[in-house]
Amino acid sequence: MKKIFSIALFGFLALTSSAFSADKLTLLLDWFVNPDHGPIIIAEEKGYFKEQNLEVNVVAPADPSAPPKLVAAGQAELAVSYQPQLHLQIHEGLPLKRVGTLVATPLNCLLVLKDGPIKTPADLKGKKIGFSVAGVEEALLSALLNNYGVKLDDIELVNVNFSLSPSLMSKQVDAVIGAFRNFELNQMDIEGVPGKCFYLEEEGVPSYDELIYVAKSDMVGDDRIKRFLAATEKATQYIINNPKESWEIFSGTSKELQDELNKRAWTDTLTRFALRPAALDAGRYNRFEAFLKQSGLIDSINPASDIAVDVTAQ
Repeated sequence: MKKIFSIALFGFLALTSSAFSADKLTLLLDWFVNPDHGPIIIAEEKGYFKEQNLEVNVVAPADPSAPPKLVAAGQAELAVSYQPQLHLQIHEGLPLKRVGTLVATPLNCLLVLKDGPIKTPADLKGKKIGFSVAGVEEALLSALLNNYGVKLDDIELVNVNFSLSPSLMSKQVDAVIGAFRNFELNQMDIEGVPGKCFYLEEEGVPSYDELIYVAKSDMVGDDRIKRFLAATEKATQYIINNPKESWEIFSGTSKELQDELNKRAWTDTLTRFALRPAALDAGRYNRFEAFLKQSGLIDSINPASDIAVDVTAQ
């Protein structure tokens, strides 16, 4: 009788343990961990993912252009990506949708040396421009340069991968596209080689969500995504309410984050996090799609519903 009871108890405990084990979810970042990822790291450190019964595996990419493709191939549930890139990738046939927003304002800019020879984008004709993510940055650059009578054929594009500001400071290139105003500008200032940004949204590019979460189209109804966004929303609220404490938590996760650059970038990023990461501004996606069509970068227009979704409404 005791033996039977023991076996029954063991079975009950095994079932109970299985029932309460956390659901796993893999998130591929767009870059190495930096202040742009604040809500993700704070959600982990404050236990907000655990509250949502999630175990989130956060992975930094070796290639910054790879994460959306890996998600489309079903090798991860979520990736941090860029709204402009998503529009182009959907037109290329990748089965992706935006399911949430991380940074709700543009960060990207065309970056040059402040005291260098490039005074306006018109001066870039015949020059070298570095980039890290093919496709999206070329599209934005093309739109900006067109305002100054410069075509992509008039410049030389150089893939510098993660080395945006270093390649500019060393004068390997004359400008870089894809530099973030909250990061590379601070990095160059600290190095004593100040930079100057030409802001895309001030140069004819419609405003857009810089960093978004993308999932495979057939995964948008997955409940894990809703819980992930609930956790990161709570983390964002904590960051806004507790900027100093949240910085200490964030920077405490790695010695590499404990420097002047990341501290400055943290402050500059606080006001740009999406306070409602699941919320969708469909008009923003419609306007950007129309802009890409008008610029000749896509042949047809997809409705916002084919590009982005509010998963809380599913």
